[in-house]
Amino acid sequence: MSEKIKVGVLGATGMVGQRYIKLLENHPWFEVTYVAASPRSAGKPYSEAVKNRWLIGADIPANVAPLIVEDANDEKKAVGKCQFVFSALEMGKDEIKALEAAYAAEGIPVVSNASANRWTEDVPMLVPEINYSHLDVIAEQKKHHGWDKGFIAVKPNCSLQTYMMPIHALIQAGYPIKRMIVTTLQATSGAGYPGVSSFDMIDNIVPFIGGEEEKTEKECLKILGTVKDGKIENAAGPLVSSTCTRVPVVDGHTACVSLEFDLPEDKKPSLEEIEKIWTSYTSVPQELKLPSAPEHPIVVRHEENRPQPRRDRETEKGMACVIGRLRPCNVFDIKFVALSHNTKRGAALGGILNAELLKAKGFFN
Repeated sequence: MSEKIKVGVLGATGMVGQRYIKLLENHPWFEVTYVAASPRSAGKPYSEAVKNRWLIGADIPANVAPLIVEDANDEKKAVGKCQFVFSALEMGKDEIKALEAAYAAEGIPVVSNASANRWTEDVPMLVPEINYSHLDVIAEQKKHHGWDKGFIAVKPNCSLQTYMMPIHALIQAGYPIKRMIVTTLQATSGAGYPGVSSFDMIDNIVPFIGGEEEKTEKECLKILGTVKDGKIENAAGPLVSSTCTRVPVVDGHTACVSLEFDLPEDKKPSLEEIEKIWTSYTSVPQELKLPSAPEHPIVVRHEENRPQPRRDRETEKGMACVIGRLRPCNVFDIKFVALSHNTKRGAALGGILNAELLKAKGFFN
Protein backbone atom coordinates (compact mmCIF):
# COMPACT_ATOMS: atom_id res chain seq x y z
CA MET A 1 0.00 0.00 0.00
CA SER A 2 1.27 3.47 -0.84
CA GLU A 3 0.58 5.25 2.46
CA LYS A 4 0.48 3.74 5.93
CA ILE A 5 -2.30 4.45 8.42
CA LYS A 6 -1.13 6.60 11.33
CA VAL A 7 -1.81 4.95 14.68
CA GLY A 8 -1.41 5.84 18.34
CA VAL A 9 -0.65 3.73 21.40
CA LEU A 10 -2.27 4.57 24.74
CA GLY A 11 -0.33 3.24 27.71
CA ALA A 12 2.72 3.27 25.47
CA THR A 13 5.30 3.08 28.26
CA GLY A 14 3.85 -0.07 29.88
CA MET A 15 4.77 -3.65 29.05
CA VAL A 16 1.94 -4.26 26.57
CA GLY A 17 2.32 -0.78 25.09
CA GLN A 18 6.02 -1.40 24.49
CA ARG A 19 5.24 -4.67 22.76
CA TYR A 20 2.73 -2.90 20.51
CA ILE A 21 5.40 -0.39 19.52
CA LYS A 22 7.99 -3.06 18.76
CA LEU A 23 5.57 -5.30 16.84
CA LEU A 24 4.37 -2.36 14.74
CA GLU A 25 7.91 -1.55 13.61
CA ASN A 26 7.96 -2.01 9.82
CA HIS A 27 4.30 -3.08 9.76
CA PRO A 28 3.10 -2.97 6.13
CA TRP A 29 -0.15 -1.14 6.94
CA PHE A 30 0.34 0.82 10.18
CA GLU A 31 2.83 3.38 11.47
CA VAL A 32 3.06 4.65 15.07
CA THR A 33 2.85 8.44 15.04
CA TYR A 34 1.39 9.12 18.50
CA VAL A 35 2.22 7.81 21.97
CA ALA A 36 0.47 8.61 25.23
CA ALA A 37 0.88 7.48 28.82
CA SER A 38 0.49 8.70 32.39
CA PRO A 39 1.03 12.37 33.32
CA ARG A 40 4.45 11.53 34.82
CA SER A 41 5.71 10.47 31.38
CA ALA A 42 4.00 13.26 29.44
CA GLY A 43 6.23 15.86 27.84
CA LYS A 44 9.27 13.57 27.51
CA PRO A 45 10.63 11.96 24.35
CA TYR A 46 9.52 8.34 24.30
CA SER A 47 13.12 7.10 24.61
CA GLU A 48 13.53 9.12 27.81
CA ALA A 49 10.13 8.07 29.21
CA VAL A 50 11.10 4.38 29.01
CA LYS A 51 14.77 4.83 29.90
CA ASN A 52 15.95 1.93 32.09
CA ARG A 53 12.55 0.23 31.77
CA TRP A 54 12.40 -0.78 28.12
CA LEU A 55 11.50 -4.47 28.50
CA ILE A 56 11.32 -5.89 24.99
CA GLY A 57 14.98 -6.84 24.54
CA ALA A 58 15.59 -4.96 21.28
CA ASP A 59 16.16 -1.33 20.40
CA ILE A 60 13.31 1.15 20.52
CA PRO A 61 12.09 1.71 16.95
CA ALA A 62 13.90 4.74 15.52
CA ASN A 63 10.71 6.46 14.37
CA VAL A 64 9.12 6.22 17.84
CA ALA A 65 12.08 7.07 20.06
CA PRO A 66 11.86 10.88 19.50
CA LEU A 67 8.06 11.13 19.73
CA ILE A 68 6.90 13.30 22.61
CA VAL A 69 4.72 11.35 25.03
CA GLU A 70 1.32 12.97 25.58
CA ASP A 71 -1.00 12.64 28.55
CA ALA A 72 -3.32 9.73 27.74
CA ASN A 73 -6.05 11.37 29.82
CA ASP A 74 -6.33 14.20 27.26
CA GLU A 75 -8.02 12.57 24.26
CA LYS A 76 -8.08 15.82 22.30
CA LYS A 77 -4.28 15.71 21.96
CA ALA A 78 -4.63 12.72 19.63
CA VAL A 79 -6.97 14.45 17.17
CA GLY A 80 -5.28 14.86 13.80
CA LYS A 81 -2.20 12.90 14.86
CA CYS A 82 -3.47 9.38 14.33
CA GLN A 83 -6.38 7.63 12.62
CA PHE A 84 -7.00 5.13 15.44
CA VAL A 85 -5.41 4.06 18.73
CA PHE A 86 -4.39 0.83 20.39
CA SER A 87 -5.37 0.92 24.05
CA ALA A 88 -2.96 -0.70 26.50
CA LEU A 89 -4.10 1.48 29.38
CA GLU A 90 -3.29 0.43 32.94
CA MET A 91 -5.93 2.15 35.09
CA GLY A 92 -9.12 1.28 36.92
CA LYS A 93 -11.82 -0.31 34.76
CA ASP A 94 -14.26 2.58 35.12
CA GLU A 95 -11.52 5.06 34.19
CA ILE A 96 -10.52 3.03 31.14
CA LYS A 97 -14.12 2.62 30.01
CA ALA A 98 -14.74 6.38 30.23
CA LEU A 99 -11.46 7.28 28.53
CA GLU A 100 -11.88 4.84 25.64
CA ALA A 101 -15.36 6.30 25.07
CA ALA A 102 -13.87 9.80 25.10
CA TYR A 103 -11.45 8.89 22.31
CA ALA A 104 -14.26 7.31 20.29
CA ALA A 105 -16.35 10.46 20.78
CA GLU A 106 -13.50 12.46 19.23
CA GLY A 107 -13.75 10.32 16.10
CA ILE A 108 -10.81 8.08 16.97
CA PRO A 109 -11.53 4.31 16.88
CA VAL A 110 -10.13 2.35 19.83
CA VAL A 111 -8.70 -1.15 19.41
CA SER A 112 -8.36 -2.19 23.03
CA ASN A 113 -6.29 -4.68 24.94
CA ALA A 114 -7.98 -3.67 28.21
CA SER A 115 -10.79 -5.61 29.84
CA ALA A 116 -13.03 -2.65 30.73
CA ASN A 117 -15.35 -2.93 27.71
CA ARG A 118 -15.34 -6.70 27.22
CA TRP A 119 -18.83 -7.02 28.68
CA THR A 120 -20.29 -3.93 27.01
CA GLU A 121 -23.06 -5.53 24.97
CA ASP A 122 -22.47 -3.51 21.78
CA VAL A 123 -18.65 -3.82 21.85
CA PRO A 124 -17.24 -6.77 19.87
CA MET A 125 -14.73 -8.95 21.76
CA LEU A 126 -12.80 -10.32 18.82
CA VAL A 127 -10.90 -13.44 17.97
CA PRO A 128 -10.83 -12.71 14.21
CA GLU A 129 -10.92 -16.35 13.11
CA ILE A 130 -14.03 -16.99 15.20
CA ASN A 131 -16.40 -14.05 15.51
CA TYR A 132 -15.54 -11.67 12.68
CA SER A 133 -19.30 -11.29 12.13
CA HIS A 134 -19.52 -9.42 15.46
CA LEU A 135 -18.17 -6.39 13.59
CA ASP A 136 -21.79 -5.90 12.52
CA VAL A 137 -22.57 -4.52 16.00
CA ILE A 138 -20.28 -1.51 15.53
CA ALA A 139 -22.88 0.36 13.46
CA GLU A 140 -25.35 0.10 16.34
CA GLN A 141 -22.64 1.06 18.86
CA LYS A 142 -21.91 4.25 16.91
CA LYS A 143 -25.61 5.02 16.55
CA HIS A 144 -26.22 4.44 20.26
CA HIS A 145 -23.50 6.89 21.30
CA GLY A 146 -23.92 9.34 18.45
CA TRP A 147 -20.35 8.69 17.28
CA ASP A 148 -19.42 9.41 13.67
CA LYS A 149 -16.07 7.74 13.00
CA GLY A 150 -15.16 6.53 16.48
CA PHE A 151 -15.93 3.10 17.96
CA ILE A 152 -14.49 0.53 20.38
CA ALA A 153 -13.43 -3.06 19.71
CA VAL A 154 -11.64 -5.26 22.26
CA LYS A 155 -9.75 -8.53 22.47
CA PRO A 156 -10.55 -11.23 25.06
CA ASN A 157 -8.52 -12.43 28.01
CA CYS A 158 -5.20 -13.96 26.99
CA SER A 159 -5.91 -17.37 28.54
CA LEU A 160 -8.85 -18.00 26.17
CA GLN A 161 -6.52 -18.13 23.16
CA THR A 162 -5.29 -21.53 24.33
CA TYR A 163 -8.57 -23.28 23.56
CA MET A 164 -11.08 -21.03 21.74
CA MET A 165 -10.03 -21.82 18.17
CA PRO A 166 -9.97 -25.60 18.71
CA ILE A 167 -13.46 -25.66 20.22
CA HIS A 168 -14.81 -23.26 17.59
CA ALA A 169 -13.41 -25.50 14.85
CA LEU A 170 -15.28 -28.48 16.33
CA ILE A 171 -18.54 -26.56 16.79
CA GLN A 172 -18.31 -25.17 13.25
CA ALA A 173 -17.79 -28.70 11.92
CA GLY A 174 -21.08 -29.81 13.49
CA TYR A 175 -19.85 -31.18 16.80
CA PRO A 176 -21.42 -29.04 19.56
CA ILE A 177 -19.79 -29.15 22.99
CA LYS A 178 -21.78 -29.65 26.17
CA ARG A 179 -19.23 -29.33 28.97
CA MET A 180 -15.53 -28.56 29.44
CA ILE A 181 -13.06 -28.67 32.29
CA VAL A 182 -10.10 -26.34 31.72
CA THR A 183 -6.97 -26.03 33.85
CA THR A 184 -4.64 -23.22 32.78
CA LEU A 185 -0.93 -22.93 33.52
CA GLN A 186 -0.34 -19.24 32.90
CA ALA A 187 2.99 -17.50 32.35
CA THR A 188 4.30 -14.80 34.67
CA SER A 189 4.26 -12.18 31.87
CA GLY A 190 0.47 -12.37 32.01
CA ALA A 191 0.67 -10.44 35.27
CA GLY A 192 2.35 -7.48 33.58
CA TYR A 193 5.44 -5.72 34.91
CA PRO A 194 6.91 -6.10 37.51
CA GLY A 195 4.42 -8.94 37.83
CA VAL A 196 4.56 -11.74 40.40
CA SER A 197 7.41 -11.56 42.90
CA SER A 198 10.30 -13.96 42.41
CA PHE A 199 9.78 -15.25 45.96
CA ASP A 200 6.29 -16.42 44.97
CA MET A 201 7.29 -17.98 41.63
CA ILE A 202 10.68 -19.67 42.08
CA ASP A 203 10.20 -23.32 43.11
CA ASN A 204 6.45 -22.73 43.24
CA ILE A 205 3.05 -22.72 41.53
CA VAL A 206 0.34 -20.28 42.56
CA PRO A 207 -3.12 -21.93 42.23
CA PHE A 208 -5.08 -18.67 42.03
CA ILE A 209 -5.18 -15.66 39.69
CA GLY A 210 -7.75 -13.06 40.65
CA GLY A 211 -10.65 -12.87 38.19
CA GLU A 212 -9.15 -15.31 35.69
CA GLU A 213 -11.50 -18.21 36.30
CA GLU A 214 -14.58 -16.04 35.78
CA LYS A 215 -13.09 -14.71 32.51
CA THR A 216 -12.18 -18.19 31.32
CA GLU A 217 -15.66 -19.52 32.02
CA LYS A 218 -17.73 -16.60 30.67
CA GLU A 219 -15.89 -14.72 27.91
CA CYS A 220 -16.10 -17.72 25.60
CA LEU A 221 -19.90 -17.41 25.61
CA LYS A 222 -19.77 -13.87 24.24
CA ILE A 223 -17.21 -14.84 21.60
CA LEU A 224 -19.44 -17.72 20.47
CA GLY A 225 -22.57 -15.54 20.63
CA THR A 226 -24.52 -13.81 17.86
CA VAL A 227 -25.42 -10.24 16.99
CA LYS A 228 -29.12 -9.66 17.61
CA ASP A 229 -31.13 -6.42 17.90
CA GLY A 230 -28.01 -4.26 17.97
CA LYS A 231 -26.15 -6.14 20.69
CA ILE A 232 -24.21 -9.36 21.16
CA GLU A 233 -26.27 -12.17 22.65
CA ASN A 234 -24.18 -14.76 24.49
CA ALA A 235 -24.18 -18.40 23.46
CA ALA A 236 -25.96 -20.82 25.80
CA GLY A 237 -22.92 -23.10 26.08
CA PRO A 238 -20.64 -24.85 26.51
CA LEU A 239 -20.61 -25.02 30.28
CA VAL A 240 -17.02 -24.41 31.44
CA SER A 241 -15.38 -25.17 34.77
CA SER A 242 -11.88 -23.71 35.10
CA THR A 243 -8.92 -23.63 37.45
CA CYS A 244 -6.32 -20.96 36.66
CA THR A 245 -2.77 -21.24 37.98
CA ARG A 246 0.41 -19.17 37.67
CA VAL A 247 3.55 -21.14 36.80
CA PRO A 248 7.26 -20.18 36.54
CA VAL A 249 7.25 -19.67 32.76
CA VAL A 250 8.02 -16.29 31.19
CA ASP A 251 5.80 -16.47 28.06
CA GLY A 252 3.22 -19.00 26.90
CA HIS A 253 -0.07 -20.01 28.50
CA THR A 254 -0.86 -23.73 28.57
CA ALA A 255 -4.30 -25.29 29.09
CA CYS A 256 -5.30 -28.86 29.88
CA VAL A 257 -8.79 -29.37 28.45
CA SER A 258 -11.34 -32.19 28.82
CA LEU A 259 -14.60 -31.87 26.90
CA GLU A 260 -17.87 -33.65 26.31
CA PHE A 261 -19.78 -33.41 23.05
CA ASP A 262 -23.49 -32.64 23.09
CA LEU A 263 -24.23 -35.56 20.77
CA PRO A 264 -25.33 -39.21 20.90
CA GLU A 265 -22.45 -41.63 21.19
CA ASP A 266 -22.67 -42.77 17.57
CA LYS A 267 -22.50 -39.17 16.29
CA LYS A 268 -19.34 -38.12 18.12
CA PRO A 269 -16.16 -37.58 16.06
CA SER A 270 -13.17 -39.90 16.13
CA LEU A 271 -9.75 -38.62 17.18
CA GLU A 272 -8.67 -38.81 13.54
CA GLU A 273 -11.62 -36.66 12.45
CA ILE A 274 -10.91 -34.12 15.21
CA GLU A 275 -7.28 -33.77 14.14
CA LYS A 276 -8.35 -33.34 10.52
CA ILE A 277 -10.78 -30.57 11.55
CA TRP A 278 -8.08 -28.78 13.50
CA THR A 279 -5.30 -29.00 10.94
CA SER A 280 -7.55 -27.83 8.10
CA TYR A 281 -9.05 -24.94 10.10
CA THR A 282 -8.79 -21.52 8.46
CA SER A 283 -11.02 -18.47 8.48
CA VAL A 284 -11.40 -14.88 7.27
CA PRO A 285 -7.95 -13.64 8.41
CA GLN A 286 -6.32 -16.35 6.30
CA GLU A 287 -8.64 -15.67 3.33
CA LEU A 288 -7.83 -11.96 3.52
CA LYS A 289 -4.12 -12.69 4.03
CA LEU A 290 -3.92 -10.27 6.92
CA PRO A 291 -0.25 -9.50 7.70
CA SER A 292 -0.32 -10.91 11.25
CA ALA A 293 -2.59 -13.89 10.54
CA PRO A 294 -0.99 -17.33 10.94
CA GLU A 295 -1.14 -19.53 7.87
CA HIS A 296 -2.08 -22.40 10.16
CA PRO A 297 -4.12 -21.11 13.14
CA ILE A 298 -4.11 -24.54 14.80
CA VAL A 299 -1.01 -26.75 14.79
CA VAL A 300 -1.17 -30.33 16.08
CA ARG A 301 1.94 -32.03 17.44
CA HIS A 302 2.25 -35.79 17.96
CA GLU A 303 5.19 -36.02 20.36
CA GLU A 304 4.03 -37.34 23.73
CA ASN A 305 5.66 -34.43 25.60
CA ARG A 306 4.47 -31.47 23.51
CA PRO A 307 3.44 -28.67 23.43
CA GLN A 308 5.95 -26.94 25.68
CA PRO A 309 6.11 -23.15 26.15
CA ARG A 310 9.84 -22.77 25.45
CA ARG A 311 9.72 -24.96 22.35
CA ASP A 312 6.34 -24.12 20.84
CA ARG A 313 5.20 -20.61 21.81
CA GLU A 314 6.76 -18.99 18.70
CA THR A 315 4.94 -21.32 16.28
CA GLU A 316 3.54 -19.26 13.37
CA LYS A 317 5.32 -16.19 14.85
CA GLY A 318 3.50 -16.63 18.13
CA MET A 319 0.01 -16.58 16.57
CA ALA A 320 -0.92 -20.28 16.47
CA CYS A 321 -2.69 -22.48 18.98
CA VAL A 322 -0.44 -25.53 19.38
CA ILE A 323 -2.17 -28.74 20.48
CA GLY A 324 -0.78 -32.03 21.68
CA ARG A 325 -1.73 -35.14 23.65
CA LEU A 326 -5.14 -35.54 22.00
CA ARG A 327 -6.59 -38.69 23.53
CA PRO A 328 -9.81 -40.23 24.91
CA CYS A 329 -11.06 -39.02 28.28
CA ASN A 330 -12.36 -41.52 30.85
CA VAL A 331 -14.83 -38.99 32.27
CA PHE A 332 -15.82 -36.88 29.22
CA ASP A 333 -15.08 -37.63 25.54
CA ILE A 334 -11.65 -36.25 24.71
CA LYS A 335 -8.80 -34.38 26.37
CA PHE A 336 -5.82 -32.45 25.05
CA VAL A 337 -3.12 -29.93 25.98
CA ALA A 338 -3.01 -26.59 24.19
CA LEU A 339 -0.57 -23.68 24.17
CA SER A 340 -0.66 -20.08 22.96
CA HIS A 341 1.72 -17.13 23.22
CA ASN A 342 0.07 -14.87 25.78
CA THR A 343 1.95 -11.65 24.96
CA LYS A 344 1.64 -12.07 21.19
CA ARG A 345 -1.62 -13.81 20.17
CA GLY A 346 -3.02 -13.15 23.65
CA ALA A 347 -2.08 -9.48 23.79
CA ALA A 348 -0.46 -6.98 21.42
CA LEU A 349 -0.20 -9.04 18.22
CA GLY A 350 -3.77 -10.25 18.73
CA GLY A 351 -4.80 -6.60 18.98
CA ILE A 352 -2.88 -5.80 15.79
CA LEU A 353 -4.68 -8.66 14.01
CA ASN A 354 -7.99 -7.17 15.17
CA ALA A 355 -6.95 -3.83 13.67
CA GLU A 356 -5.94 -5.49 10.42
CA LEU A 357 -9.37 -7.10 10.19
CA LEU A 358 -11.05 -3.75 10.87
CA LYS A 359 -8.92 -2.07 8.22
CA ALA A 360 -9.60 -4.81 5.65
CA LYS A 361 -13.33 -4.51 6.30
CA GLY A 362 -13.28 -0.73 5.75
CA PHE A 363 -13.77 0.48 9.32
CA PHE A 364 -10.90 3.00 9.15
CA ASN A 365 -12.03 4.63 5.91
